[in-house]
Amino acid sequence: MPAPQLSPEEIERLAHKRASAKMGWYIHACVYICVNGLFLARGLFVDGARPWNIYPAMGWGLGLALHFLSVFVLGKGSGLRQQLVEREREKILREQNRP
Repeated sequence: MPAPQLSPEEIERLAHKRASAKMGWYIHACVYICVNGLFLARGLFVDGARPWNIYPAMGWGLGLALHFLSVFVLGKGSGLRQQLVEREREKILREQNRP
C-alpha cells in the first residue's frame, strides 16, 4: 500500500520533526560524555579508591541507549540540524515518488 501524498508544508514539518529528534539525541550524548567525563576525573583525582562514578554512567547510559533506539531504530525514518532537515526532506520526497 503506497504512502499517502503529503503537501510540501507537511513534508517540511515532518522533516523538521525528525531532524529535531535526532539533534536531541546528539545533544543528549554530548551532555552524557561531558558530565560523565567530569565524574570520571573527580573519581580518579579526588576520590581515589572507590569507583562510584560507574553507577550513574551505567544508568544514564541505559537511558541514552533507549533514546538512541527510539530516535534511530524505532522512529521512521547550515549546521548539523540543517543537514539533518535536508536529509529527511530528501528521504520523504523519495518515499513519495515511489510507484
